[in-house]
Amino acid sequence: MAMKEEKREIILQNARGLFARYGLKKTSVDDIAAAAKIGKATIYYYFKGKHEIFKTVVERELKILKDAVSEAICREDSPQRKLRAFVLTRISHMQKLVNLHRVTKDIVTEMLPDLEKIRESHFKEEIDIVKGILTEGVKEGTFEAKRIELTALAVVSALKGLEYPWVLDGKPLDIGKSVDALSQILFKGIEAR
Repeated sequence: MAMKEEKREIILQNARGLFARYGLKKTSVDDIAAAAKIGKATIYYYFKGKHEIFKTVVERELKILKDAVSEAICREDSPQRKLRAFVLTRISHMQKLVNLHRVTKDIVTEMLPDLEKIRESHFKEEIDIVKGILTEGVKEGTFEAKRIELTALAVVSALKGLEYPWVLDGKPLDIGKSVDALSQILFKGIEAR
């Protein structure tokens, strides 16, 4: 790794830990510089400020999530298993991040508006992934989705909705049960037969 890239990496790694522990508002460029053991001017050489650092950290986490989801989907052979892998990987990755950084409710609440702005650009990518899985399932006769775009939006929105209660309440989510329940609704619906 080149020296410039190495320094940038040190800044991002230290900033990641500080953002997770103290939140965006309570983390200053001075804090990041001290944690990284570099001068404040060095940080401004690589980044415009802490918001750009924060955005880079979050985008990196989203890239890791996207790669993990792609790998999980590629390992599966049926559309149902691919959709389940998408849901399971996404939920477990988010929970792992929250647990790893010991993110508190206050920090999540404080950072949510900034996180949402960044995540919004990745929302469409997730919808496209689910659309691809649904399209494959419809072609194979496994799924019956008349409005694939709307169904994909509903799936991704449901997942997003599942994240907030356990992150904000701090209650651990039983990933297996949550994925099974969501899969049941997706594959069988809620109507009694």
